[in-house]
Amino acid sequence: MITRTLPPAPLLLPATLLTALVAALAVTITQDGYFTDPGRLSLWYAVCWLLFAAAVWSLRKVPVRQAAGLVLAGSIAVAATGLAGPPRTSTDSYRYAWDGRAQSAGLSPYDHPPADPALAGLRDTWLFSTGSVCREPDRSRTVEDSCTRINRPWVHTIYPPVGEAYFLAVDSLSPEGARHKPLQIGGALLSVGVTGVLLVALRRRPWQAALWAWCPAVPIEAVNNAHADVLAVLLTVGGLTLLARGRRAGDTEGIRSRRAGSALLGAATAAKLLPALVVAGALGGVRRVRDAAALLVPATAVLALAYLPYILLSDQSVLGYLSGYIEEEGYDDASSTGRFALLRLLPLPESWLLPTALLGMALAFAYVLVRGAPDRPWHGALLLTGTAFLLMTPGYSWYALLLIALAAFEGRWEWLLVAVAGAADYVTDRAVPDDTLTVGTLAYGIAAAVVVGVGVHRARSGRPSVPATDLATDALPQRNDALPGPGRT
Repeated sequence: MITRTLPPAPLLLPATLLTALVAALAVTITQDGYFTDPGRLSLWYAVCWLLFAAAVWSLRKVPVRQAAGLVLAGSIAVAATGLAGPPRTSTDSYRYAWDGRAQSAGLSPYDHPPADPALAGLRDTWLFSTGSVCREPDRSRTVEDSCTRINRPWVHTIYPPVGEAYFLAVDSLSPEGARHKPLQIGGALLSVGVTGVLLVALRRRPWQAALWAWCPAVPIEAVNNAHADVLAVLLTVGGLTLLARGRRAGDTEGIRSRRAGSALLGAATAAKLLPALVVAGALGGVRRVRDAAALLVPATAVLALAYLPYILLSDQSVLGYLSGYIEEEGYDDASSTGRFALLRLLPLPESWLLPTALLGMALAFAYVLVRGAPDRPWHGALLLTGTAFLLMTPGYSWYALLLIALAAFEGRWEWLLVAVAGAADYVTDRAVPDDTLTVGTLAYGIAAAVVVGVGVHRARSGRPSVPATDLATDALPQRNDALPGPGRT
């Protein structure tokens, strides 16, 4: 009888690479080079991503139970690196802190912009300053000799109600003078929570959970910059897990699970609007109107109920600065040079770019409806969300947190290159001025080519998709290499 023996110290290589990754992330997050030296910061980003790829790859030969423990421990260590300093590449968390403070004072965050003189009594020297400090690049002017860390201080907040409730909760639990740390700690806890849900959902494939748990974008964007997207990600992965289990169960318990999963997806959309794409993608393969309604009705009801208290308490629109943001970022105006970067490489008039992007999304949605897998709702969610990224080419790297989690669910490592492209567009492009072909465009182009190429290769080779039984069985194989590893899924 032929037996297979484990290599000596199977955890040694991944643990070593993980340690190197944690060290590199700690150094990266202490770099203050976004404004002063984005090229050097980009090099540290590259080191972290390469170590991350090597560490995840090395998990393939580790026994499943040991790999799961290392993934969770690594998630905690990786997230902790985000606490090494104040936010480095984004000022969004300062708006979160202000919105929480305004709500604690009994005010609707949708009614007053931060620069409104009526709210002067809520200001402190951490968020608002005067004098020479206002010349720093991360400050926004409020009046001639005053400034704030909050970006766009003259516009109303843009964040949906579940996000606002999170800001209020953090402010309520924060000690006096805690500044940015509570939001960062909240981001760390939420990111590790995502890892926990993924390990439960993918307990036979812990290396897939590592695609989220060890990804450099998580400590940088979810923890250090404390982006609320991580809250939406946690609600999304929880919702997809429950939805999949419910669809496979088919009994009364399954109905409850489906409803709870749909409700969580609605809450995710009310935390950050991007998960609406996940809701649409989760319709993949659904054939009956009743089944579609079972997803859409709870999700829509939760979204509406989340907005209701703020509608009743607010004098202004609860949509806040949303329309202004869409216009500012160029999503409604094809003459903007920042969006639709890949579509601009085609010989299309500018007036055709937005309709072409919408047509591409419609075709992707139709494909998901026909070819989607109801028991793997993240499959359609990943395809639809990823398509949106490639067509819209967003310039903010933290948006990709949702895509990273969906890629982990499906084990499609190639989609993480879209997250790399977002970081290149947001940071590296600042170091390489070029008016003809930006670094972001090149990075998104490479990501698109790899995603399509790997997808075609998988289709031609007939390699199986991730089995639909991961959430339905407690049986655990003895080794990860008994399962599809990276590039073999």
